[in-house]
Amino acid sequence: MVDNFKILVVDDEQNIIDVVKAYLKKENFEVFTAIDGEEALNLFNRENFHLIILDLMLPKITGEEVCNKIRATSNVPIIMLTAKVDEDEKIEGISIGADDYITKPFSVRELVVRVRALLRRSYRDELPMADILTFDNGDLEVDIKKMLVRKQGLPITLTTNEFKVLLTLLSHPNQIFSREQLVQKAFGVDYEGYDRTVDTYVKNIRQKIELNQKDPRYIITVYGMGYKFSPNSSEVK
Repeated sequence: MVDNFKILVVDDEQNIIDVVKAYLKKENFEVFTAIDGEEALNLFNRENFHLIILDLMLPKITGEEVCNKIRATSNVPIIMLTAKVDEDEKIEGISIGADDYITKPFSVRELVVRVRALLRRSYRDELPMADILTFDNGDLEVDIKKMLVRKQGLPITLTTNEFKVLLTLLSHPNQIFSREQLVQKAFGVDYEGYDRTVDTYVKNIRQKIELNQKDPRYIITVYGMGYKFSPNSSEVK
């Protein structure tokens, strides 16, 4: 059991480091920081990190080189940060060993959720999900342990299955799930319902948490692919 997850944040912009560090510390992570690739590798060689948030555009040693050197000896989870938006560059980042990829400007709350999701995948049951998740400056609040949802401070009643679908989506922000994938994640491979029942669950959830079902803010339909949860938060430039 890991008692205190250590995270290394590498970015040459001090304001980004400060904000990301503050948010991660609120989640009780132990946070180390570096402003260039050389410092990042020195820290990596001294400490045992559980996850690294790594900017690509770094002085002294580039993020790509840092990632390659780390991958030569370690499978530590890596989330890449970059201002690059070209699809080929994103693919290259994944191909050299990144586990996840987020472009600037980005939502720090989304980054924190991605950090938790990646740690859960990497360390299985060693990281419990936060008891209460909030989105859009508190507009939507989800209490995991009590299975309670509040919209603008008011309680909302979800069925058990609706809650499972919502929890699956918000635990993987901006990840697109097909109906089949959502069924397997939310209910397991032995679920005997039909994929199309997911549409009913999503419709019901939207009725309860969205201000405008025809223009949803949280559960987004990606036509021809499925659904995703889109956290609406202030962005860090």
